[in-house]
Amino acid sequence: MAGPVLTEVSIEQETRLHDALAQIKHVIIVISGKGGVGKSTVSSNLAMSLAMRGYSTGLMDIDITGPNIPKMFGIEDEQLMADADRMLMPIIVPPSLKVMSMAFLLPSKDVPVMWRGPIKMSAVQQFIEDVKWGKLDYLVIDMPPGTGDEALSIVQLIPKADGMVIVTTPQQVALLDSRKSVGFAAETKIPIIGIVENMSGFVCPHCGEVTDIFKTGGGEETAKELNIQFLGKVPIEPGIVLSGDSGTPIVLKDPKSASAQAFEGIVDKIIKTVE
Repeated sequence: MAGPVLTEVSIEQETRLHDALAQIKHVIIVISGKGGVGKSTVSSNLAMSLAMRGYSTGLMDIDITGPNIPKMFGIEDEQLMADADRMLMPIIVPPSLKVMSMAFLLPSKDVPVMWRGPIKMSAVQQFIEDVKWGKLDYLVIDMPPGTGDEALSIVQLIPKADGMVIVTTPQQVALLDSRKSVGFAAETKIPIIGIVENMSGFVCPHCGEVTDIFKTGGGEETAKELNIQFLGKVPIEPGIVLSGDSGTPIVLKDPKSASAQAFEGIVDKIIKTVE
């Protein structure tokens, strides 16, 4: 079966994209083979954890049809500003995280995005080129779910990326799609940093007992089979759901929780791999 076909990017486009990302040391792409596995939750907590450690960090949300990152940081009503050169300025989330999302460019958060492919890609290209990130140690990119045209075109627009973090859940259906993400990374020649198994067991808030609602260990087994680094398991906790809805990632709101500790371990491995 033939792999994905990459479209041409002009030299001028490459130059503008290069200039836009020239001051960024490391680019991490967070991807999932399917929707609903918690990719945005993983992206937001990874980015916040990096910022809390003192790294200059940016978070780019380019999930066009479902940009959830602003809600997870409580900034969905923020208005974008531009500098003298008409470059868009990211929204700053304490302590120092810079956030940009497609949601900021939409007329209303309740209006569905019904754009055809070329319009989406034009919007993504402008979004990357026209944002003034400044100097960053890390830029975390929250991708659209799946490995279709949108993801392919976006990856092509990003001239430098240290690697992909693949998010899955323990069910066999999700693991099947995560394997497609591995193939996608190979076709686009972007290294894989590792696999995160999200929703890996429910932690009872009363007794602390763990119940494997969606099974557990599937992501780790897949990583071993494919000879890919396993970054860690993130359990389900009521706190992680509430933190996302309240606009404060769990690593900041409850750093001693099981899920926050899991994210910290994952970030340790990512830093070690990338640095």
